[in-house]
Amino acid sequence: MHFDEILRHLGEFGTYQKRVFFLLCLPAITHGIRMCVTVFLQFVPKHRCAIPGYENDTYAVQSEYHQKLINETIPLASKGLGWLYDQCHLYDYTSSNHSRSTLSCSKWVYDQSVFLNTASSELNLVCDDALKTSHAQMIFMGGYFFGAFATGAFSDKFGRKISLYASIVLVLAGGLGLAWAQNFITFVIIRFINGIGTAGVFTTCFVLGVEIVGPSKRAWTGIVIEYFFAIGMVLYAGMGYFIRDWHYLEITASIPVVLFLGYWWLIPESPRWLINEGRTDEAEVIIRHAAKVNKVKLQDKIFIMETEDQKEDKKPKANIFQLFTHRVLAVRTIIIFFNWMVVSMVYFGLSLNSDNLGAGSLFLNFFLVGLVEFPAYTVCILLLDRVGRKVLHVGSMIVGGVACGITIITILYAGDENQWLTVLFAMLGKVGATMGFAIIYVFSSELFPTVVRQAGMGFSSSFARLGGMISPYVVDAGKIVGGDFGRALPMIVFGALSVGAGLLTLYLPETHNTDLPESIEDGKRFGRIPNVEILISDDKNKRNRTNFTLVPKSSKEYNDTLENAGEEAANKLL
Repeated sequence: MHFDEILRHLGEFGTYQKRVFFLLCLPAITHGIRMCVTVFLQFVPKHRCAIPGYENDTYAVQSEYHQKLINETIPLASKGLGWLYDQCHLYDYTSSNHSRSTLSCSKWVYDQSVFLNTASSELNLVCDDALKTSHAQMIFMGGYFFGAFATGAFSDKFGRKISLYASIVLVLAGGLGLAWAQNFITFVIIRFINGIGTAGVFTTCFVLGVEIVGPSKRAWTGIVIEYFFAIGMVLYAGMGYFIRDWHYLEITASIPVVLFLGYWWLIPESPRWLINEGRTDEAEVIIRHAAKVNKVKLQDKIFIMETEDQKEDKKPKANIFQLFTHRVLAVRTIIIFFNWMVVSMVYFGLSLNSDNLGAGSLFLNFFLVGLVEFPAYTVCILLLDRVGRKVLHVGSMIVGGVACGITIITILYAGDENQWLTVLFAMLGKVGATMGFAIIYVFSSELFPTVVRQAGMGFSSSFARLGGMISPYVVDAGKIVGGDFGRALPMIVFGALSVGAGLLTLYLPETHNTDLPESIEDGKRFGRIPNVEILISDDKNKRNRTNFTLVPKSSKEYNDTLENAGEEAANKLL
């Protein structure tokens, strides 16, 4: 008996599931913060070279004498860059050249109007070391990549609960430790650890949430948890506005994770995972407790039979690599992985560069980037069970990709006074990426068989982090090209990849209102030939349950034939 059948009797989304699901959503707030800390922690303020020998030098002009020293020491910046003075050079008065030459500096002063200090200003990640900010983000995503893979495999072998708790401990330790990082090497090592824990927390919470609810509620729960991610982004915008020192900001963002240490006693193991592991006694304890909370009466013999069936017909173990042993599964898996990579690349490419939206304030820009996710998730909830996962994901990826591509027209030909159109289409691209991210979580979790679901989601999330690792370098490529085409280049790349991922999704089967595939064999048949259970009557008092693969239009046709013409005639339909 599949766990989905148990849920239909227990209640697909009863009181018990609602309580557990709400608790699983709360860590997503921290996840939203942790995924975007680089926006504030690694923000690079305006800066210039420090005046040699002037101990109390500041970026802000202190007096007329100070202004004179600045003018005599620091060259003016090129026009159109957004700042007055050269950020990396000062005049070289030791040169014998008649024309004033310049040299690179090794000490800077920073504008403190946005932040008192950031990791970038404290560690001097500017000028020749400016690319280190992208390296730091890439290393965090590398940690997420490794964490999603490692915690996925760990969770499928040892359970969702212990994987979640270990990840929570890593996030707490890494978050607090980061605030005391004294150099770049320490900073990125701790960021890598943060990535591992962050991947484990969100992926495990998501999978647990999906596994405890019935088929009709899987899409709803898969999207609702994303609202909490967006709440984290909006809250972090407020934290950044009121806390302008990156050390205190990081501590403030990390302290709430302490509350999740109590989850060891609040969150149960996944009954679906326990049943697939053959640990049906433990699963039954959880199911009976859920039935009590849901006020559902269970018959003892149902679960006795289930326990005996599971013990006698224990399913073989599986691993993620079995998804590549069959052509259909391999193609689907590759398409899923590619979609995760692309949607992450576009999502973070647009989210983490919120200071370039043109709204004027870093905090307002980031707030708007988080706010736009709420309507995107709402559209998903309203349409996911009406049009299905496949159609909605294809539509969101293609529409978002086209919107990103259109920005090349607005950037090159609309003029400065109409650049609000660039912002508009970029935000439409962000909506498409946000919807795509939310849908692919639900879609892929339903496509992977239960025996490898956590590992499959972990691998998928790893490919998403690969996209996140590439994303800042795509943006940097635009800066290297320069000019208006350089501004448009990242959007062209994001748009083309989004459209390509959307078109490839057409080869995936729809999962709406279907039972989750449990085994690798279920996964092979899923979406190709319907697999249903039919009751065959041996006599008037006894019924045996048998699995059939149906070729006719529906199981009703088989049962009608069985009722009227007998088993031999019905079997001819198979």
